[in-house]
Amino acid sequence: MPYFHIPIMLAEVVHYLNCRPGKTYIDCTLGGAGHARTICDKILPRGILIGIDQDKDAIRNAKRSLKSYEPNVYLVHDNFINLPEIISQYHIRAADGILLDLGLSLHQLESSNRGFSFRKDEPLDMRMNTDKKLKAADIVNAESEENLKKIFKDYGEERWSRRIARKIVQIRKHEKIFSSRQLASIVCNAVPKEAFKQKIHPATRVFMALRIAVNRELDNLESFMPSALACLNPGGRLCVLSFHSLEDRIVKKQMKAWEKGCTCPPDFPDCVCGQKPLVRILTKKVVRPKEKEIEINPMARSTKLRAAEKL
Repeated sequence: MPYFHIPIMLAEVVHYLNCRPGKTYIDCTLGGAGHARTICDKILPRGILIGIDQDKDAIRNAKRSLKSYEPNVYLVHDNFINLPEIISQYHIRAADGILLDLGLSLHQLESSNRGFSFRKDEPLDMRMNTDKKLKAADIVNAESEENLKKIFKDYGEERWSRRIARKIVQIRKHEKIFSSRQLASIVCNAVPKEAFKQKIHPATRVFMALRIAVNRELDNLESFMPSALACLNPGGRLCVLSFHSLEDRIVKKQMKAWEKGCTCPPDFPDCVCGQKPLVRILTKKVVRPKEKEIEINPMARSTKLRAAEKL
């Protein structure tokens, strides 16, 4: 099936990355390559784009979609946490802009057959990188009730995490849980009626939590932020698109710490740590998509953009 995805907040991303001809940019999460194509249009003929994605489908699509921009584009099947090693293999010391889009692509939701969505009955996989071994079904069928509850609560902020975990453990005593619809049905049977009055499907947070656990998304983001700053030239910019509060909290906290610099207690009259500000935050308030974009692309609704410039 053709790889289809609408790039979110495209104009805002290009603006905050300050894409300029002849410069080097890194798209750490290619997805449908929509952001990458527009960046290429801005930086050619002498600019360089490194495109990274841990999903092989995204790399295959990018090879077709970005073919006309060769040889200015390097495509890498890898995880963005390995950014320093990736750029070193191309003998690039640092970049002028780095983009991280933490959202799922429409292809992953609709066509990957990996159970990211409960709208179809698919294998309970949820791996972004299919070379990895751990699947969502492994977690659901093997973790203890307490660990399942912790995953749903910590990663999904799920109010009914204990009830759902208990129900899963009860069901798997009699049958293995291997499909997305099967899990969604179990969740719906576990939660009280008031859960169905929410704007989102009762299984939404459980599916998000499992996806985060399978792909170690929050751990990877925590590791990525310091290495991304180190991989930027002075004046280079980091732009991050996040889609839920856990991700956005990590990005916001790190950018604020970089901008503050000093780590001395507030009651110290003078700075003794010697830490200087490392960035200038470009988005003093989080940037959200415009209503018109949300109407065209409902997937953009929860997007939050934050950007910073390295000093």
